Amino acid sequence: MSFWTYREELSNANRLRRSYYELLRDELDHFALQYALTDSYNNFAARNIPYPFVERRELKPRARIPNLEYEAQNSFLVIFLEDTIKDVHKKYIRFFDANKTTKKNLLSSKTLSLENQFDRNEKYLDSAHFYDFLKALLPVDYALLIQRDPTSQTRNRYSMSHFHVRIDWPIADAAEDLARSLRYISKELYEKGDKYAEDVQKKLFEYYGLPVMVGGRRTAAIVAAQYTKRIGFLSTVYAASSESRALIRISERGVSRAILVKFSKDEVDQIAADNNISPRVFTKNYVVAHEIKNRKKKSICIFQATYAYTNHAIPPDDGKLREINPDPYWLIVGAQHILPKPGVWKYAPIPINVIYS
Repeated sequence: MSFWTYREELSNANRLRRSYYELLRDELDHFALQYALTDSYNNFAARNIPYPFVERRELKPRARIPNLEYEAQNSFLVIFLEDTIKDVHKKYIRFFDANKTTKKNLLSSKTLSLENQFDRNEKYLDSAHFYDFLKALLPVDYALLIQRDPTSQTRNRYSMSHFHVRIDWPIADAAEDLARSLRYISKELYEKGDKYAEDVQKKLFEYYGLPVMVGGRRTAAIVAAQYTKRIGFLSTVYAASSESRALIRISERGVSRAILVKFSKDEVDQIAADNNISPRVFTKNYVVAHEIKNRKKKSICIFQATYAYTNHAIPPDDGKLREINPDPYWLIVGAQHILPKPGVWKYAPIPINVIYS
């Protein structure tokens, strides 16, 4: 069973809202890729620091990621909701009057400098300056919350409603919620003992494509993603990590991870030939930067791995309780693509096997 309502079950008004949400999400995807990956690469280049490219094996399910933070890598956490979250959820998703995106709150928290001319319309996604406003707030601690404006009765309008949003739902509760939905427990996390509860919590991280018990924004992201399943409409969580050097995106479609990958000239020529485009067209529409080392030119592209769930990570058809087994994989690589540069309109993602080649 899905945790959101399918389009066919929605009223015409809510179908229109979902279409608008998905359109805005497409734009947010482009911005997040640019800020998390391309802009981070430029940060390293500006400091004359070699970019720490992700090893392709790190994209395999259960792969270990080096525990090293990179200051030049942009990191952030954004929660984008299809509708308006109700006050009852404030216990675990901390959005209050004190952290609304008002000029008074932003200035008192020193999130915006006094020199900034803040127009309250900038917080709306349909504002021409929304992405400048978003970029100014992304470095803040905790998360940014974007949701439907409840005051927009006659049309669907989305705004960044809150900043400094803490995710205070315990990991154990998130694991319990997931395990119950997948029928590994009937009621509570420790009903089958401490070892079983520990296995369930480890599987929570695997379910969202993360190494066990990573810290910071990535843990907050998966807890937020699991919690927002409870609110009955679509949610999308974006997490960029200074350790993983990746953009993690969690939505109703599952989990994906985007990184920067280098290709040699021969590889570019082969990819272009395989997809019936010229190397020039590929470079113009897919290459975000170039790197020259030992007189050899490398093309840098955005690569995205999209993950799929195995039978162990979806509810059983018969609905019966089952025992958790730590050994089987819950995630597999479902798709691999080179993405067009953010903002490219005409060209589609290119399927390619990078992880297992």
